[in-house]
Formats: sequence, C-alpha cells, structure tokens
Amino acid sequence: MTYPKIPLAQTVVQLCKAKNIKHIIISPGSRNAPLTIGFTNDSYFKCYSIVDERAAAFFALGIAQQLQEPTAVLCTSGSALLNYYPAVAEAFYSNIPLVILSADRPKHLIGIGDGQTIHQKNVFENHILFSANLKLDLKDEKNVPEQEELPILKNLENKFERLLGLQKDIQIYNEESINSTINISILKKGPVHINIPLDEPLYETVDKLSVSPKAIDAIIKPSKIEDHIIQSCLEDWNNATRKMILVGVNNPNEIDNKWLDELAEDDSVIVFTETTSNLHHPSFFPSIDQIIAPLSSDEQKQLQPDILITLGGLIVSKKIKQLLRKYKPKQHWHIDSKMANDTFFCLNNHIETTPNQFFEAFLPKVTHYVKSNYKTIWTNTKNTRLKKHKDYLEVIPYSDFTVFNEILKAIPNTYILQVSNSSAIRYTQLFEINKSLEVYCNRGTSGIDGSTSTAVGCAVANTKPTVFITGDLSFLYDSNALWNNYIPKSFRVIVVNNQGGGIFRILPGHKNTENFNTYFETNHNHTAEHLCNMYGFKYESVSNKEDLKASLKSFYTEEDKPKLLEIFTPKNINDEVLLNYFEFIK
Repeated sequence: MTYPKIPLAQTVVQLCKAKNIKHIIISPGSRNAPLTIGFTNDSYFKCYSIVDERAAAFFALGIAQQLQEPTAVLCTSGSALLNYYPAVAEAFYSNIPLVILSADRPKHLIGIGDGQTIHQKNVFENHILFSANLKLDLKDEKNVPEQEELPILKNLENKFERLLGLQKDIQIYNEESINSTINISILKKGPVHINIPLDEPLYETVDKLSVSPKAIDAIIKPSKIEDHIIQSCLEDWNNATRKMILVGVNNPNEIDNKWLDELAEDDSVIVFTETTSNLHHPSFFPSIDQIIAPLSSDEQKQLQPDILITLGGLIVSKKIKQLLRKYKPKQHWHIDSKMANDTFFCLNNHIETTPNQFFEAFLPKVTHYVKSNYKTIWTNTKNTRLKKHKDYLEVIPYSDFTVFNEILKAIPNTYILQVSNSSAIRYTQLFEINKSLEVYCNRGTSGIDGSTSTAVGCAVANTKPTVFITGDLSFLYDSNALWNNYIPKSFRVIVVNNQGGGIFRILPGHKNTENFNTYFETNHNHTAEHLCNMYGFKYESVSNKEDLKASLKSFYTEEDKPKLLEIFTPKNINDEVLLNYFEFIK
C-alpha cells in the first residue's frame, strides 16, 4: 500500500473507509493530491474522475440518491469548491447524504493574494447540515525545503505549538470533527462539508501509516410516537368527513402496501399522489393537475379537506398549492422524522416519525370509517377526466403533449426513470406511469442545472437500467455530465427539443416578440448530435409521431454504447395544446 505522507490526509481517508464511504468522486487538482493519492491507492474505494466540479457533485448526488448512504466528492482549493453549491443545495432540500471534502491552503496563505484561494470556511453555511474546518498538521521542520521556508511568524507559532505538544491535540480534534460530521450526514440524511488545510509538499508518499484514527459509530435512536399524540389525531380523524393525503417526493417501497390498502378502503379519504411519490393504487388520485386545473371556485371549495396529511418531500403541482392556500384545511399534519414545511401556511402538527411508523401506530386504532361521499365524488371526477384525456389525444396534432404520451408508455418494466425539471416533470405528471418504474427528479431546488449528471450517477450506482427524460435547455446546460468514462451501455437519454425554454410559453407573458424569444424562451438551433459523437453515444432523431413510434420500438434494445433519442417538436403550438387540454377535460 502507498499512503500520503501527510497525517491529516491519512486521517480523512481512513475514517471515510471506517464509515463505509465507498464511492469517491474526484475532480483533478493539486492541493487535493494527498487525498487523491490516499483514496486511489486503496482498493476499498471506488474512485471516479469527473473534471467539472458541478457535474461531479450531481453525479455523486445520483449515486447517494440510489444507495441512500453517504457519497463523497473531493476537490482542490479555490473556486472549484463553489461549483459544488447547486448539488449541495439540492442534497440539503432532498435529504440526500453527500460528503464534501475540500482541500484548502494553510490559514497563513489565505487573504494575502496567494493563488487559488478563497475563504472556504463555512462557505455553504445556509444549505449544509454541518461544516467542519480541520486543523493543519504542525510542520515537520526537518523536511521543509529552503525555498518553502515558513514566514517567521508562522515559524515561531509552529515551534511554540510543538513545545506545548499540540500536534496530539490537533490529531484528536481532527478525528472527532471528521467522525461527528460524517455521522450527521448518516443520521440526518443530508450534505456535510469537511474543509481540509494541506501544506506543501503535497505528493510525498510513505508505505506505512503514521496515524491510526478511531471511528465513532453513528447511533440511530429509534423514534417513538407518544400515545397522547396518536389519541389526539384519532379524535380529529374520526370526526372528519373530508381527509386528504398528499404525497410528494418519496423513495420507492418506503411505505408498506398494507397501509395504502387500508387508506384506500376509507370513503372519507382521498390520496393525491405525484409521479415522484412512487405510490400506486387504483383508488388513489395521480395526475393532480388533471383533476383540479379545470375546477371552478365552488368545486375547489368542495375539495377543501378538513384534515390534510402530507408525506414525503416537495410537491411539483403548483395548482394544488394554490388551491390549498386559498381553501386551507382546518388541520395540516406533516409526517416526517426530520422536518416539516408549512407549504400551505396552516401547518399545525409535525409528527416526527416515518410514515410507516405513524400508520402502524395509528391505523389499527381507527375503529370505524366515518360516513362520507368525499372519495366517491372525486372518483367520478377522476374517471371523467381520464376519458376526456384519451379523447383529447385523438384530436390534437403532434406536439410535446403527444410525445410524452408515447415515450412514457414505451418505457420497459422495472426501469429507473429520471426526469429533469421544468416542463419535463410537469408533462410527466399528466400521464399514467407504469407502476414497475422507479421515478426520480431533483425537486429539492427544482433546478435544471444538474439533472443529467444526477441521472448518470444513478445509472452508475444501480444495476437496473436507467432512462432519462429531459428538455433541450436542461440537457445542453449540463452537457458536461457526459464527460466521463463510467456511463453504462444500458443508459438511455430522451431529449424533447422544442428549441428553447418551452415552459415560458405556457406562463403569462408577451410571446412571439424579440425580447421574449431572446431573454425568456432563449431560442436556439442547437442539437445533441455533435455531443453524442464526441462522447460516444448512439444518436437518433425524429420529428413526427410515426417516426417516434418506430424509433421507440428499438430504442431499449441492447447496444455497445449508450443511446440518445432527440425528439423535435413544433414550439409554436406546444403551449396552445397544453393550455387547451385543461379546457377540454372540464
């Protein structure tokens, strides 16, 4: 084995190993060389080289999303670290365990005009679970080259600390900081930052470790719901005739089917599910906007629940947010062991446990179903909408709407479906999804910036094949996601290219003006073809329904390289087709 000579680098690497952080995504640099040497020379770690730090962080996020365990990203000092921020924010709001390892200059070289330095301490302050700023090892004066001699004040400080025997204290401090920081990521499911000052020389190696850091286990405390909370919930539940359960982002198989079946039997309960909820039941209500967008104010008021229970992460549907903010439920309970968002400005009960634990403690104590026609009324509405939905597909021209219908029903069973943000996820919400699929989307911040990189990381981490559906702007924005050597041959990308930000044509605004086309929709004539040639993807393109159907028949067959299908749609009618849809299905 070859190890970095610097004790601090050895400490970081050994504790990552002890904490079972196996996947290390490394962006090239010099200041992080001791850590790179340590990780890449230990066969325990699976190391990846991703040049673009923003892409690297989202790639790591995709891996952590699938494994639900900490994944590390490692960069050099300076602005490299700032490129991690979009993925850090996404991990923060999506509860994904991400460990940021940033190499830094020694403190005496920061703020004096030295190259590649910024103030890295607590740089992610508002979007991080915890930041640890480690201490520099004391300099071994016997090995300081003449040209690298320390400034006199630093030299005196170093000698003084050595006299006091502080190197041992520094080692203890660093070990405790690394342990506690990684434990927070494990226990609280989110991003943490470890800032690591490293002094030159950086590339020296040894064949024996000089430190043996001790790992401190993360202790998971079981959550217990107090009996009085359950009793209070039961009293309110048994008296309410209109109960709504709204499920946002939710990992597959996170809620037991027996609880879903029990909720489905209650006529006073309707369960709204989003595509990202990964929940399926014939009695539930997917495609939320399909149900509520055509409603009049009086009909919206009829939907107003007495009790709203929210589960999972953030909600895609803007229309359900508007409805529940206007017609607030009398009570809003959110069930989550970590946090609760007051999305509808009426949250009055944060039940700090998992949905499974809550339902296990709660539903067996529900002794009767209150008489109600709440679900019956809205089931009839759902069935009417579904019929009108099918009718609409028969009469509309080729457009984004027809394209999403075709590509979603063509995905083979048991695939992982990654969807980018903006119009892609909103169109996906309007269609029935094969229940064998696992669906993911970066809804923590809802940005387009790292959707492709996340999908690539997901494809690398999971043995199931992955298909990624995205818009043209999102794909082009994150095209460095393809700049790596790890993409599996089974990976599939579908780019719906409407030559700009099509979602902005749906929003209120003055369309078809030079100002709109340039600054909102951002018209372009770019395609994915040259990127596919550069990065080794098989490329296909279609621009009509017949060719799309034909292409989809062979799109998922095995190939010797990943594949990308680019679907060109007519941008000038896409918005009209979508807006007319909600009028048609009334």
